[in-house]
Amino acid sequence: MSDAERTATGGHSHHEHHEAEGPGYVTPQAAIEESERETMAYVVGLYTGTDVDAPDFLAVVDLDPDSASYCQIVDRIEMPTKGDELHHFGWNACSSSCHTEGLERRYLVVPGNRSSRIHVIDTEDREQPELVKVIEPEDVHDLDLSAPHTVHCPAGGGVMVSMLGDAEGELPGGFLTLDENLELEGRWETPGDVEMNYDFWYQPRHDVMVSSEWAAPSTYQPGFDMTDVEAGKYGHRLHFWNWEERTVAQTVDLGEEGLVPLEVRFLHSPVSTHGYVNAALSSNIFHFFEEDGEWHAEKVIDFESREHEGWDMPVPALPTDILISMDDRYLFGSNWLHGEVWMYDVSDPANPRLSDSISIGGYFGDVGSVKGRDLVAGPQMVQLSLDGERLYWTTSLYSSWDDQFFPAEAETGSVMLKADVNPRRGTMTLDEEFLVDFGDLPDGPARAHEIRWPDGDCTSDVWT
Repeated sequence: MSDAERTATGGHSHHEHHEAEGPGYVTPQAAIEESERETMAYVVGLYTGTDVDAPDFLAVVDLDPDSASYCQIVDRIEMPTKGDELHHFGWNACSSSCHTEGLERRYLVVPGNRSSRIHVIDTEDREQPELVKVIEPEDVHDLDLSAPHTVHCPAGGGVMVSMLGDAEGELPGGFLTLDENLELEGRWETPGDVEMNYDFWYQPRHDVMVSSEWAAPSTYQPGFDMTDVEAGKYGHRLHFWNWEERTVAQTVDLGEEGLVPLEVRFLHSPVSTHGYVNAALSSNIFHFFEEDGEWHAEKVIDFESREHEGWDMPVPALPTDILISMDDRYLFGSNWLHGEVWMYDVSDPANPRLSDSISIGGYFGDVGSVKGRDLVAGPQMVQLSLDGERLYWTTSLYSSWDDQFFPAEAETGSVMLKADVNPRRGTMTLDEEFLVDFGDLPDGPARAHEIRWPDGDCTSDVWT
């Protein structure tokens, strides 16, 4: 049934003020104006890589300040198999299909990056979702793909997933598609079009998709090794695809200052050809844009490394996640190692201006605890409310990398924190009363990674 039909049964409709039959919002501005405050979040929790002998899970977190269970995990949907390493996940439909009658934002596609197993979770009952389907690794490997990462829902139904390796965990990666019934469909691209893969985002009006690079699963899954960087095993390129033809139209090499380009974000306006990518290892942010039919990328933010006792080299900031506010005014991100969340005014996309930051956790954070809970890792995955007034973040990157840089997190578990944002003034204030503790669970401490809202968010919705 459609979102409009679900209103009478407890769902939420966002089409009272416009003509639309499908999920989501007609425009990014409609998402700001018509959305209600988020009262729950879906967050992946991991036991992979810890001493806890339990499967990973999807957590339902209560974010309603008026609820007796505020800041608590109120439900956990356990995966059927241990060792998945749940990582990024996404919806079966988003605002790209707001004019597609019969679709609804109902199913979460939750891959295991380490196992290549793909789970489908039905959120018709938003507070108590249900696992309804599992695509086993063998079926994924039959397409000569492995290590699923980003999940996006192209307009009109179906799901596309970036895959970081081949069936053996080596290069090349590629893209996998599910049909509108969330059955395995096939590969999206021609095998070998790209070697390395990671994140992707598409702008339908411009017939373009951009993808980034991490490394082969066999390289990053065991943990970080600087010799792999020196051997050229980590990425430094952006690929711009012809969306309709499914071919690479242009590749932009970011060079030594663009090592390990991770999250790619176009501005939300479907008219725009501006976007950003965080080059994690080089600790830079690049602005990419189209001009006269060619794509370009320029470094616009540089985070300097810092000396730290116990390190034989300066500590890089390692900006590991970024997002853009729905009004396309602010770029938010996290510096995992330094311990910092930040916001830049990107009203002029080529010239970001620092608005505010919070120094918290990590190796250098000024704030070392919240509500008496020690922060043993830095900010990592970020998510912003649709109205741009609340920024949330978790602290786990990847189990083997966590163990190297913040080993205590395996024993204490992750936390989910929040800052109140004033978009008019461009400021952030840490909410010192907000803490979701993934260290206090029946099976033991867990790591927390990506965050999703039931009604869409700044890192999954695309507009046509």
